[in-house]
Amino acid sequence: MKSSFAGIATAAAAAVLMVVVTFAQGMLTERWKDKSVSKELDAAAKHLEATFPEKFGNWELERELESDPKELERAGAIGHISRLYRNNRTKARVSAFVVCARPHDASGHTPDRCYPGAGFEIGEAEHRQKISLSDGKEAETFTGTFKKTGTTLRIFWTYGIRDEATIEKEDVTGSRSWVAPQIARIALVGEPAVYKLYAIVDETRLTGSQAMVEAEDFIANLLPALDSAVATGKTEQPADQAPAGETAAAE
Repeated sequence: MKSSFAGIATAAAAAVLMVVVTFAQGMLTERWKDKSVSKELDAAAKHLEATFPEKFGNWELERELESDPKELERAGAIGHISRLYRNNRTKARVSAFVVCARPHDASGHTPDRCYPGAGFEIGEAEHRQKISLSDGKEAETFTGTFKKTGTTLRIFWTYGIRDEATIEKEDVTGSRSWVAPQIARIALVGEPAVYKLYAIVDETRLTGSQAMVEAEDFIANLLPALDSAVATGKTEQPADQAPAGETAAAE
């Protein structure tokens, strides 16, 4: 009889564990969420596209870049920005690719997964890099390099989520904190809309250190300008915002 009860108890425990694991996995992958675009996500996406700055620090928009519809679909992009910027002092160029997506979609499409599929090999393995911003704040990012014949790309990426003040106001179009969580799929759960930024520098005509400096300067000036733009609905650079430091001249 005891062995019978023990067997039942074991089976019951296993069933409960299976339910818990299934539930947790479903929550993380948003399996049971309504996949229609929520008002919050739609608002955040439209706000991103309408207010993304064209000028900040020493950087100016050079041209819009074409985006691959299949890549946007894989990234779960509801809204996106794809642009090439030029530093008017050093002449360096940085590409910015930004998507607004659900947490699960934003966390799943990372360079270490998509670039090898495009023929690149991982050069410098991804690692966290903190960047001091021009407004005195700090952003967490990931960075690494990806190589194929004749090309080396330095890529920074980071996730924009609601900051504490924005959460309190329940405003998805307000200011953001920029984070680089180790397990993004878990850390981003609960966010109604996530901005994900890629800053990409082609190191072909730059040294590795120059590419790093240029990309850091780009991010240091872009994120405060973007934060100001999404908070005010204006894309003009604040008059009192000075470029975040001087960068090495590109060759």
